[in-house]
Amino acid sequence: MSEFNSSFSSLFEQQKQKVALQLEQCNLAQVQAHLDILVQSDFLVDAFCRFSNWFADIVQNPPQADERQFYQSWLDAQLADVTDEAIFMKTLRLFRHFMLVRLEWSQLAKISHDEQILLQLTELAEVIIVTARDWLYELSCKEWGTPCNAQGQAQPLLILGMGKLGGGELNFSSDIDLIFTYPEHGQTKGGRRELDNAVFFTRLGQRLIKALDQISEDGFVYRVDMRLRPLGDGGPLVLSFSSMEDYYQEQGRDWERYAMVKAKVLGDQHAPYVGELYQMLKPFVYRRYIDFSVLQSLRNMKSMIEREVRRRGLKNNIKLGAGGIREIEFVVQVFQLIRGGRVVGLQTRSLLNALNVIEQESLLASNEVSLLRENYLFLRRCENLLQAIADEQTQTLPDNALDQARLATSMGFNHWHDFEQELSVRMQCNRQIFNELIGENESESASTTKSYNDQFDDLWVPDLQISDVSAVLPNYSETQASQIHQMLIQFRDDIGKRTIGVRGREILDQLMPRLLESICSEKQVAIVLSRILPLLVNIVSRTTYLELLLEYPTALKQLIRLCSASPMISDQLAHYPILLDELIDINSLYQTVDPNEYKSQLYQYLLRIEVDDEEQQLEALRQFKQMQLLHIAAADVEHVLTTMKVSDHLTYVAEALLDFVVQMAWNQMIARYGKPEHLADNHKGLVVIGYGKLGGWELGYGSDLDLVFLHDCPVNSVTDGDKQIDSRQFYLRLVQRIIHLFNVRTSFGILYEVDVRLRPQGDAGLLACSLDAFEDYQINEAWTWEHQALVRARAVYGEAELIDRFNQIRHNVLCKKRDEVVLKKEVREMREKMRAHLGSTQDNSFNLKIDEGGIGDIEFLSQYLVLNYAYLHPQMTKWSDNVRILELATKYQIIDSHEAQQLTQAYIDMRNKIHQLALQLLPSTVNGTPFKQETQIVNQSWQKWLT
Repeated sequence: MSEFNSSFSSLFEQQKQKVALQLEQCNLAQVQAHLDILVQSDFLVDAFCRFSNWFADIVQNPPQADERQFYQSWLDAQLADVTDEAIFMKTLRLFRHFMLVRLEWSQLAKISHDEQILLQLTELAEVIIVTARDWLYELSCKEWGTPCNAQGQAQPLLILGMGKLGGGELNFSSDIDLIFTYPEHGQTKGGRRELDNAVFFTRLGQRLIKALDQISEDGFVYRVDMRLRPLGDGGPLVLSFSSMEDYYQEQGRDWERYAMVKAKVLGDQHAPYVGELYQMLKPFVYRRYIDFSVLQSLRNMKSMIEREVRRRGLKNNIKLGAGGIREIEFVVQVFQLIRGGRVVGLQTRSLLNALNVIEQESLLASNEVSLLRENYLFLRRCENLLQAIADEQTQTLPDNALDQARLATSMGFNHWHDFEQELSVRMQCNRQIFNELIGENESESASTTKSYNDQFDDLWVPDLQISDVSAVLPNYSETQASQIHQMLIQFRDDIGKRTIGVRGREILDQLMPRLLESICSEKQVAIVLSRILPLLVNIVSRTTYLELLLEYPTALKQLIRLCSASPMISDQLAHYPILLDELIDINSLYQTVDPNEYKSQLYQYLLRIEVDDEEQQLEALRQFKQMQLLHIAAADVEHVLTTMKVSDHLTYVAEALLDFVVQMAWNQMIARYGKPEHLADNHKGLVVIGYGKLGGWELGYGSDLDLVFLHDCPVNSVTDGDKQIDSRQFYLRLVQRIIHLFNVRTSFGILYEVDVRLRPQGDAGLLACSLDAFEDYQINEAWTWEHQALVRARAVYGEAELIDRFNQIRHNVLCKKRDEVVLKKEVREMREKMRAHLGSTQDNSFNLKIDEGGIGDIEFLSQYLVLNYAYLHPQMTKWSDNVRILELATKYQIIDSHEAQQLTQAYIDMRNKIHQLALQLLPSTVNGTPFKQETQIVNQSWQKWLT
């Protein structure tokens, strides 16, 4: 022990004399040898006064650093011959008392560190509670019969340990917060008369509380608090699983969510029904989306606590005071409840474990996490030492000199002032981190205090009149005012049909004036309002999204900005409101992933999901796609990316998703059938060919994927699994599985429409074709239009050898010498057939894709140049996109550079226009006048090369 200052020394000398007198029945030499420990705790001295043999035992058998593993066997030995309930209760009290003596000795002698003390205190409580439950359950079954469900299966009582008990962080003198539940309704069997299960478990619960809580000459085991159960003191003592689920789904309140973060089913975690109970509670506690409703609710709870502290005149409280234990708990719970649905590691009951995950996920800076961890352990040690002085539940610093000396020296300080100063610094640090995260008025996110023009409150009233709109917006025409009035009235009518709680209406009432003020600064108010209000209708029942927009002005500003730019984006956000989370960080919103990083980003995103959870994986794939599409579209409308770069990014996203889907389908197939025996290690023998826009690097936001699946499987190969099938049948089923995984609809829709009609023989052909058969078909049977399609084809997945094999086949087919006259005729006739079927029929309207002089003509011209000249210039087969084909044609002097540049520019101009129209959800048919020059250039080239 540290050397004491003079005042401490005097106090401790007096106390030592007093302790020696109190323990005169104990061995004097042993007492003298351990006075430095004994002087620290009245609880220890009182215990040894009453049970002098305990002192002798602890001296001879001092505590180990961590004795948790012995608690169960020690208690079982104490109860081995106990059959009487009164003796049972006495045994529990003495056991708990003796174990706390050992723990306090271990703490003061610094045998155990802080975390070990917390874990041992928790394990002690859990062992006692579970042992008491099991002993009383057996006794109750003998008296009243065994509770069973409709199938006759015995039903257990499950106990949820809440708060610090659930989190493995129990205090020295903590209450224990419990919730009792049982799986299914039914009746008892084997008793004198049948009892309803609810009656049996209520009686058992009352019996258990009495065994733990009732004060006798031996004291009590634990103070039991049941107020965290559904409906608190006014609710049933014990609920069935179904009743509990109904309650939390329909009536569960914010503070109950926070409480459930710490909930642990006490006892064996693999016992029947335990997993089911956790699964039932999980959706209530952790939301799949990022949940910002937490922030204001935690602020409100903190305000309530601070009011209570003031009302009760609490001072120097290390738990509830500013920067105390509770604020550290709040900081951790903010991240657990906001992001726990997505970051599985945050779904932990342990505050210290959660802090580790917060650091790993970079949700707080490492130095802040380290400070919180150190300060938390400092405060918890202080709290335990306070309570162990006299076994009292207190978090208030002592005001008497002796207890101040005890606490300061046990915390490693020579002076009370030094301890107070260190404590103050630590708590101020905690308060600063708390305020930066969720503190009122001190966080950027506290938008409820943001000043705004309160005139806009007048636009959000139930009986809104056109005159009200004109008064607030005097510069708007009567027509504009009427439009805004009509939309707001309709919006109120629409949300009136939705279920919105009290909290939701409060948030909406705060949000709408701010939203309207921001929208009314836009040029096209009616258009922006018409895009955002339907989105709000979709999210109005989910308060957390409204809170996100209120809490984060940046997110609201970006929402308005993006919706103003594109109805496609506003539709995307309305369908998938989880994407609103992406609007928070303006720096990342307009940044796209490096093209080569999409695959690694996707695999990293999916690491959070269990490998065998197909449903969640499919959902996550679609979430990832929508998130990336939002970032790409945001960069697009802000002109961060050109149209060509947008297509590149969309293509890379599709390839990343294809890569994962193929791997996912492959894993499922080999689990069922084994691997085709002809394959080498880690090979799949599959190559996927992208045709059309995927092959040509021209994907748009809503493009489907044209795919052809090829393999190198020999005829006689079979799989090597227990359920063997022909390997070619394996590949057929593999492709069916891949298509299914793409097309299955989740809450995020489908991944992509997959079109496989470009395979050999079209719809009549095999879904998975061998490379040999593909080569034979392309050389001997394919039509000219199929060779045109092959110009736009490239391998998008597969092993290098198979990709090389496909590239060689493609090269050989495209380099085949053709009859120029016949080729021109067939290319021209196919183009004319497309125009007749799909082209526009109205005067002066121009379909940019299909009509004469449009993009389709440029694509067909590029394909013709490859098919007609590749036999002379084999390098013409190198690329699959139109721009680079025209570059190659210039390089090999097939077409003059001026003509190629004009065609390329016309192609880019029309692509840009199609792209802009897609962002506005408009078709590709436009007024033809602005594109007269482009169509003239294309028509001249068409006449020159194909007539």
